[in-house]
Amino acid sequence: MLIENPERDEHAPELAPHHLPWSDFDALARGEGGPGPVRKLRAAERSRRLLLLRGLIDIASKSHDRFGPLSSPESAWELLARVQHAAPEALELTLAHPYTGTWAGYTTRLFHQQVTGVCPIWVHVGHVHCLAAAAAVHAGLQFDIDVPVWQGNVSLPTLGMAHLATDEPFSVAEVHSRDGEVTVENWYSRVLLPADRSIDVPGWSGIREATAQTEGHRLSVRLDDLDPYRGLYEPVPPRRLTIEEVESWRTVLGGAWDLLVRHLPEVADALPDGLDSLVPAPAVPFRQPSASSGEAFGSAIIAHSEDPASLAAALVHEFHHIRLGGLQHLTAFTTADPRERLYAPWRDDPRPIAGVLHGIYAFFGVTGLWRRLTSADPNNELAAFEFALWRGATWNTLRVVRRDTALTDAGRRFLDGVTDRLGPWQEDPIAPGPAAWAAAIASDHYAGWRVRHLRPIPATVTELVRAWRADHTRPNVTRLLEPESPTPVPDGTWPDARADLVRLRLSPDGAHRLATNWSSVRGASSADFDYAAGRTEAAIAGYRAELSKAPDSPSALVGLGLALSTRGTSPAARALMHRPELVRAVHRRLRAETRDAPSPETVAAWIGRFTH
Repeated sequence: MLIENPERDEHAPELAPHHLPWSDFDALARGEGGPGPVRKLRAAERSRRLLLLRGLIDIASKSHDRFGPLSSPESAWELLARVQHAAPEALELTLAHPYTGTWAGYTTRLFHQQVTGVCPIWVHVGHVHCLAAAAAVHAGLQFDIDVPVWQGNVSLPTLGMAHLATDEPFSVAEVHSRDGEVTVENWYSRVLLPADRSIDVPGWSGIREATAQTEGHRLSVRLDDLDPYRGLYEPVPPRRLTIEEVESWRTVLGGAWDLLVRHLPEVADALPDGLDSLVPAPAVPFRQPSASSGEAFGSAIIAHSEDPASLAAALVHEFHHIRLGGLQHLTAFTTADPRERLYAPWRDDPRPIAGVLHGIYAFFGVTGLWRRLTSADPNNELAAFEFALWRGATWNTLRVVRRDTALTDAGRRFLDGVTDRLGPWQEDPIAPGPAAWAAAIASDHYAGWRVRHLRPIPATVTELVRAWRADHTRPNVTRLLEPESPTPVPDGTWPDARADLVRLRLSPDGAHRLATNWSSVRGASSADFDYAAGRTEAAIAGYRAELSKAPDSPSALVGLGLALSTRGTSPAARALMHRPELVRAVHRRLRAETRDAPSPETVAAWIGRFTH
């Protein structure tokens, strides 16, 4: 799609729809394909953004209330058309900017859903003026345009942000470009942009970059801490990194890129074409959270880490999300089914099928990285643990989802490609220690999900309570039926601290790190520490003590089941790991109706006698 006058020009070229060959589709499903398919996805994203952009301008221009006190959005469109004729590469840079997509999607939803965003609608609509100004600056044009000001800030996407004096939360400023000099000004202040837009000067914050190069492979990304549309759900204010934070990002990104080039070259070949912007998020102790949006093709939000391997895993994870998001803008992988009904081992809440499919593909990529790192260093217990954990979690989820009737033919074909790669990995040997820890943590997470999101069938709970009162007789149930569907409303909290503690234990100098840092792990109890340290009896005693004070605690209930399981199979361990929601529901009823209620462990041991 070209930026031209809305009236059709009879001499304009015919615009062909975007097509992705099945060979490229199948290669992407297998995590392959190189940069070629990614470039095709990016080209489709360009057209999608232009369609959204033109649609927004058509809607907003119909009423002054939608863009006043700014000039009509048509003036921004006209400036963009000038940019296309004078310097097409400047327009492409602006359209390819991930947050152009985020802005277009967000503002379109505001109109279609008739809701108010975090700013007045004219501020959101007026962001197209900011995009046009940024593109014109890149093109070196002379121009004048008015732009919205939010909390004194004027965003020029891909360039930086001007800071003006103002007493109003939302106001208007002007951008002027004359003879290579660009200024942003309002009634109270004037900012002259530096010749090097990436540097900071009074009144101006530039977008910094991070570049890494290994064996001829180069990755260059913006560290975007300014763009208002860089968030996941709604516009956010700037969160400026310090110089020290920027340098730390550059250092760890260099280490992560080196790992990808050496161990996962098929991803390193394609990733620079699909990732050009990182949104730095604050570090989260002992974790590496990340996120991305299907509308922000080319961007990932990633928490800071000092560990290159963790950052490399996050980059692979989000790159897989980016590629799948681009594919889903070309074809549907599932029918419309928003029900939050499926277990996802990487989430603590039930997920709709579309979300689970995204997780399968992302963790398929992560599994591939840990597999290569494990192969390169068999003594790396942490890499072996991550490989064992995610290959099993992804494979088990894939097997469930492949049978789901909500999959389209394209979705099923895509998962077939993932299966072709992921299936053989299940046979790779893994050291017994990391493999055992991975199995335990996988069981831990699933049991924690069950106890929080499954509600036992009331008639089953009633029958079990009746049987308990009748001197612990066998209940009159032929089998324990599964609850029909999970609820998205959790019953209790889940810190997932044991997974963090196990990662500490398996890291280099793990025993020392675990003993020194365990109390800093969010939500970790002394019983969790004992469990991760291998002190089974102390852990069992600790969880029993926790349950005597808080018998409904999901973490303590499952923790006791885990610790008991290390002794071998027992009725109590079996019930706590496979039916924790039922144990808790029965124990709650007994506590409510009996003064001298048994312990949760006693109830679990009884239920476990007929639980399979």
